[in-house]
Amino acid sequence: MNTMLRRSGAGLAVLAVVMLLAACQSTTGRTLGENIDDAGITTTVKAKLAAEKIATLTRIDVDTNQGVVALNGTVQTESMKVRAEQIARQVKGVRDVINNLRVQAAAR
Repeated sequence: MNTMLRRSGAGLAVLAVVMLLAACQSTTGRTLGENIDDAGITTTVKAKLAAEKIATLTRIDVDTNQGVVALNGTVQTESMKVRAEQIARQVKGVRDVINNLRVQAAAR
């Protein structure tokens, strides 16, 4: 009896995972693998930006959709804006970069 319960419990768990994966694709139109790839790209870009001290994670927002990285936020200089885009382009899996970064106005 216990073996039968374990098998049915495992079967229900597998069914639940399959349904969850199907729901993920149906709501976004993308596979789980595509969502994971984009999340990995976003994480890598954020880490590389932080490592170069170009921006704190709160000043630059990184979003990835199908390998296209969008950079949004504010940086201190034009050279930081350019460098942030260069860093994003170097990450594996990035197809394109949309650089919406703004250069902060100098304090008077």
